[in-house]
Amino acid sequence: MILQGNFQFFDIWDSVESSLYYVIIGYYVLIFFYFLLMRFRTSKKLYWLYFSLLFLCLAVGRVFFIIYYFYTPELKGIISDAEIVSQLMIYYRLATFATWMGISCLMGVLGTLIFPPLTNSTETRIGNNFPDKIKLFFQNKSVRNLLKFLLIIIPILVAILALILSDALFMDPDFVDEYGVPQSSLIVIFGYPVGRAVLNFILLPLFVAIIPFMFIYLAIKTFGVLRRSYALNAIGFFLYFIGRILQGLLDTMGATNTRAILPPLLILLSLLLIVIANNYEQLK
Repeated sequence: MILQGNFQFFDIWDSVESSLYYVIIGYYVLIFFYFLLMRFRTSKKLYWLYFSLLFLCLAVGRVFFIIYYFYTPELKGIISDAEIVSQLMIYYRLATFATWMGISCLMGVLGTLIFPPLTNSTETRIGNNFPDKIKLFFQNKSVRNLLKFLLIIIPILVAILALILSDALFMDPDFVDEYGVPQSSLIVIFGYPVGRAVLNFILLPLFVAIIPFMFIYLAIKTFGVLRRSYALNAIGFFLYFIGRILQGLLDTMGATNTRAILPPLLILLSLLLIVIANNYEQLK
């Protein structure tokens, strides 16, 4: 089905890669409904709402990335190069916006883990690790809510900036040869768009790297079912981020065939582990 038609650039490896990402989108949607209907609906905990919306945003973002990478370039010769570039940048911006909205949901999950509702055990744990002044600071409900709000709102601001900042910050340098974009209209560093470099190599690791380590920490501090759940979550998120990183690295290295198979398979494995991890029981 996917290879029907007169494609100019869409080869067998593109078919394999895009098909795997279609499967990933399907899993995203299923996981979204599972966490929303089976977890959040019954528990009414924001943790599960954030978790479900995370996968919905990732699904929307991946749809736009598929259009960006596989289908819009096929319009070459049908519409003008300037129109193709315009459409490419629109899809890239929408994909990036949806991805960062997903990161905002992930920060909601992180905020819930770092700042759970205060109980006697929570207060004792804070008191054992910090001086009294710091203990009182983190026990203040307004402070905790403010910190959780900041964790969520900062990625939203990044998502909005991805929509409104200049195309020159995000445009692929390959557009110069492919679509005749003037070199002077691009802002690159070491041959890579500055905007993408800041998003992918600075802000993204800064926000998401703590997630697996947080789950590892919780796995160490808990026992039984919760320990297994946290540990599998940590492994799942590690594999997911490795898959996302490998996608860019293999593309840069020119390993097209490996890029078409390895990253999406790692992402699929990570999703399976995350579902298993959160199917033990609701996190307390």
